[in-house]
Amino acid sequence: MERKILPMTVVGSNPRSPKVLAALHSWEAGSGSKEDYDKVVADATKVCVDNQIAAGIDIIADGEQGREDMSVFFAERLGGMKKGQWVRIWGNNYFNKPIAEDRVEFTAPMTVDDWTFANDYTNGRAIVKQMFTGPYTMASWAFYEKHASRRDLVLDLAQALAKEAKALEDAGCPFIQIDEPALCTHPGKEELELQKEALDIICGKLKSSTYKCIHICYGDFKRLFPYALEFPVDQYDLEFTNNAFRTLEYLADYDIKKDIGLGVLDVHTKRIESKEEIQKPIRRAMEFLTPEQIFPKPDCGLKLLPSEEIAFEKLMALGAAVKELREEL
Repeated sequence: MERKILPMTVVGSNPRSPKVLAALHSWEAGSGSKEDYDKVVADATKVCVDNQIAAGIDIIADGEQGREDMSVFFAERLGGMKKGQWVRIWGNNYFNKPIAEDRVEFTAPMTVDDWTFANDYTNGRAIVKQMFTGPYTMASWAFYEKHASRRDLVLDLAQALAKEAKALEDAGCPFIQIDEPALCTHPGKEELELQKEALDIICGKLKSSTYKCIHICYGDFKRLFPYALEFPVDQYDLEFTNNAFRTLEYLADYDIKKDIGLGVLDVHTKRIESKEEIQKPIRRAMEFLTPEQIFPKPDCGLKLLPSEEIAFEKLMALGAAVKELREEL
């Protein structure tokens, strides 16, 4: 991948368009069709792409308008897994916790069509990445019935998801991101070794020219290092704003050779960050990383924000702040 100064990116998701949600409810109620729903998702994806490009984002995503949930989406498409019943996860929040009822099988590409649509629509205006939920998180957020252990499920999922990664590469996707938000819920050497083993399976057959990234959020990042430095990826995409940039100080203790996705936008507030707020952590990171290693971005997926408009304003703030820094450099 071409090296740029402070290449901006996103983690992946955008707030789901109200039109997408309305079309989904109509389809589920029988008053609409899947074809109607797919058209609305396509139109919403175009808006996500256009907004990211307008903000100056260098490496964009499709916005995940067609995904109900980052775990359920894949459970419904992998053989041996299914969508489970509602499970309470915190407060009054619930999700359909997947069930691995048999050995996991890759039956068909799950995200290639989404990437192809966004990439064709972009028409060379930006690099388009594709994301999929990693095996560690899929296993951590699922019940299992036929697997001997969570470890067994993680590695079984890794074998299936390796085929998804290869399908993306074969389709021409230059940037593959593996989302592992659950990793920091069990940090420790043994868990990190399991994550590395799973990543070795997924990334092992990909070309060196395919850019590989792992996204990790919400946890004690200090416990990830130095073990995570051995992961077979090109970039660690991490949150920083949510932990008041403590993670930056952890990283400063190591000789980091790989790239860092630097979260500088808080996805838990609709407040729009100032240029100075965005630039301050980037300047700090440049004290021990090169500008080419730093990928400014939101902490996590933007779907947590209350509207597309707020997500767009935050990305515009990011674009303006980074543009000013680039001019200084």
